[in-house]
Amino acid sequence: MRTGRSWYVVCGWVRAPSPIRAALVNVVSMREAEMKRTFLVLTFCALLMPVASIRAHTEAASTTAAKPLPGEVAANPLPGPDRDFVQAASMSSSTEIDAAKLAQKNSNDKDVKSFAHHMTLDNTKMTVQLKNAVPHGVTVPKDNSDTSVLDSLRPLKGKAFDNAYIAKVGLKGHEDAIAAFKKEISDGENADLKKVAQKGLPVVEEHYRMAQTLAKKKGVNE
Repeated sequence: MRTGRSWYVVCGWVRAPSPIRAALVNVVSMREAEMKRTFLVLTFCALLMPVASIRAHTEAASTTAAKPLPGEVAANPLPGPDRDFVQAASMSSSTEIDAAKLAQKNSNDKDVKSFAHHMTLDNTKMTVQLKNAVPHGVTVPKDNSDTSVLDSLRPLKGKAFDNAYIAKVGLKGHEDAIAAFKKEISDGENADLKKVAQKGLPVVEEHYRMAQTLAKKKGVNE
């Protein structure tokens, strides 16, 4: 073996002067550190993947969940039948109250105005009963009137108003309300709301009979 060279190979390792050997060791150490960092990054990413997947599924589920009523707390939602009843009953009462206000201005018939006044009093009471019956954290919708009905009545005056008011609010409106109250009695799950429906149904049916009598007297076809 030649000893005149500045370095030579022994057992597969480079036998070199100290400065060169130190530099080579430093390079190897840097490579090992870089490999460790790469391994740690890959391991961290692998651990994060299940978390990201769970979060994506949770967010997707939250966007497809049934939407609560306005003001309803998501942690305390009503069952479907009860939610439908609150919506229908509040809309019925709100529509009747607002339509009765129009009747006082747009009608010249004392019988129509008397009927409208009666509807205002009874539906105001029923709205209070409904608000008292819903669970804590659930709010009955406000200003929940059927705008299509009110918009159709607003421009009418006199006899034209009377006929439309009796047909759309007195007859059709109470037919829909009776169906909603009966459905809550049969399908509702909330005991307090079922009691409201049971107590209110006779009142709504009486309103319907009053509307039928008024329609017959004023010559409005059912």
